Amino acid sequence: MPLSTEQQKLAETNMGLVGQVITDCVHDPNQAGMFNYDDLFQIGCVGLCKAAETYDPDGRARFSTYAYMLIRNEIYKKLEYATLRRNREQIVDPDDIPNRNGDDFDLCERIAALDELLDAAAASVTGVTAKGIAAIRLQAEGYSCKEIGQRFGGVSANNVSAWISRARKHLRNDPAIAAMAK
Repeated sequence: MPLSTEQQKLAETNMGLVGQVITDCVHDPNQAGMFNYDDLFQIGCVGLCKAAETYDPDGRARFSTYAYMLIRNEIYKKLEYATLRRNREQIVDPDDIPNRNGDDFDLCERIAALDELLDAAAASVTGVTAKGIAAIRLQAEGYSCKEIGQRFGGVSANNVSAWISRARKHLRNDPAIAAMAK
């Protein structure tokens, strides 16, 4: 985001707001998950630049008040995203996963077999269903529908959800995959 000279001066003179927001709004900046204080400061600087870029001097609010809110929101948004991502990426010990079949299939063998079945299913379909199978694989790696849409060239998360729905319907009707699920 290129800032004009006035906007740069406005951001530079109010740089202390970033530290103030971190002090006021983040209870323990060193315990903020995947972000340390310096990371939070950089995130806050992005919010400060956004404030400098969008501030209307003829408006009712002073710049410091306006910037404080944008800096806080930028930091909160990143902390929320990091929390959601961390919760989605919890590590599970394979020994803790119950064997649903009761037979001696190793978990890795089951995953490899399922991967081969998905390869075969993907090869037998085209269009939205094929995209849905690819999206299911990306979801299994921990990507959200929004992130998958970005990887597919900026497609909306709703479209990705529709692809996944179509692919699941197709996969439920595949006898080999249905047998694997039991």
